[in-house]
Amino acid sequence: MSNWALITGASAGIGYELAGIFAANGYNLVLVARNEARLQALAAQLRQESQIETLVLPKDLARPNAAAEIFSAVGVPLDVLVNNAGFGCYGPFAQADLGLQTDLMQVNMVALTQLTHRFLQPMLARRRGRILNVASTAAFQPGPLLSAYYASKAFVYLFSYALASELEGTGVTVTALCPGTTRTEFFERAKIHMQRRWLLMDARVVALAGYRGLMKGKRVVIPGLMNRIMAMLSPCAPTRLTSAIARRINEGG
Repeated sequence: MSNWALITGASAGIGYELAGIFAANGYNLVLVARNEARLQALAAQLRQESQIETLVLPKDLARPNAAAEIFSAVGVPLDVLVNNAGFGCYGPFAQADLGLQTDLMQVNMVALTQLTHRFLQPMLARRRGRILNVASTAAFQPGPLLSAYYASKAFVYLFSYALASELEGTGVTVTALCPGTTRTEFFERAKIHMQRRWLLMDARVVALAGYRGLMKGKRVVIPGLMNRIMAMLSPCAPTRLTSAIARRINEGG
């Protein structure tokens, strides 16, 4: 029986690269994102290159019913769920659009939790499955000027780690992928002018690290040596200090 993987945010960035990696490894794909044209183009490319099946689901995860609609539309058992979709809002929280901040929480946290809960049930029944939740190194400290985004990624990291512990011995694993700054469309969407672009990791490198960690059943994957060092040091430093450092970085772009 063919294996199926569902990837949210598959039209660009890390999700796009993950789709190519899963396809190259023989997985059929359910591709989810808002941009149907991009998804259809990606699906056609992967079908031709890897001889796989695809299902395209253009959905906006900011809509409260999106997770339920996705679950209903997927008519095959999933072997892998990848919750990759997410975005950030840059600037002082008090001046930010409340609707946009609410959408951020819906996409980054609520939809991720709902999709995980729905697809976890059949995985547990079959005693087989893998879940990859894309968090961030932003999860390890407060992030002034990206406050809701950092907090949402802290939720993804802690939720994923706790769930991985709960699922020990069930045949289902959960992995939190925590990339640092990565070359994606995140900065354009968040309206951040990134000056130190040489610091950006390649999205494919990040995706490949996530895929390999997922296949090994790791609970946490942090691509890049400096990212791993910073993630280790952040909990040891005073929160006031890590918050100030994050603010300075975010102010500089």
